[in-house]
Amino acid sequence: MNKNVLIPNPEKLEQIKKGFAQGGTEKIHVLADFDRTLTSAFVDGKSIPSLISVLRDGNYLTPDYAEKANALYAKYHPIEIDPKISLSEKKKAMLEWWKTHFALLVACGLNKSDLEKVVAADKVKFRKGAKEFIEFIKEKNIPLVIMSSSGLGGDTIRMYLEKAGLFSENIHIVSNAFEWDENGNAVKMIEPIIHVLNKDETAIQDFPVFKTIKNRKNVLLLGDSLGDVGMVEGFDFENLIKIGFLNEKIEESIKEYEKNFDIVILNDSDMNFVNELLEQIAGS
Repeated sequence: MNKNVLIPNPEKLEQIKKGFAQGGTEKIHVLADFDRTLTSAFVDGKSIPSLISVLRDGNYLTPDYAEKANALYAKYHPIEIDPKISLSEKKKAMLEWWKTHFALLVACGLNKSDLEKVVAADKVKFRKGAKEFIEFIKEKNIPLVIMSSSGLGGDTIRMYLEKAGLFSENIHIVSNAFEWDENGNAVKMIEPIIHVLNKDETAIQDFPVFKTIKNRKNVLLLGDSLGDVGMVEGFDFENLIKIGFLNEKIEESIKEYEKNFDIVILNDSDMNFVNELLEQIAGS
């Protein structure tokens, strides 16, 4: 067993895998986060938490944007990853962070062209094995629902997948969206806002993709935050395998991740184990 892969209850996992295999590929859908789940949390030793971080650390908007955005990150990110802070307190702080940052993006002149520049910068990297994962589920015609709290919205995720030659009809993106004016300037973020910890309040039934997945009741869920478990909230699943990527603060968070996920991948590791699991449950 890979030392970076933890399975809290192997017997339970084997039983769930049997349920998946019996149902066949036509009963499976994948529900995944994007940043730090399908992508790496660290590139060349540097933390790359999200697509928005590329914008924040680059010279794309007004001169004061990066300083103000980094100040927000320094204030709120420690709250997000602190296991001692209650979930309700964290949710309140995350909504405050997202709203403040979206207002800052608008004030600093975010334009659609900036999204293209972020994608072209190629600083965010897919997690090793993620491309094979996405290609396999395309081959098996398994829907991939990406539910993301991205600060740059679903358009950027789609553009990033397209650049890598990975976007296809089986991929559905549920994320934040900007309202743009005729010149491509961001006017506001469209409500409701999805942040990293309120995915349990984002009912998949409210989105068009629900028609595609409503009878696919065997769900493979991937996320890097405890809040990502909530992506499946309200969905009437039969079998569920939850895979959590614990990229940092491992000692402080490991117990909570083992409680909430069926498989825990440590240290920003590759997706090889996930791909092997997918072969087992959907390879036939």
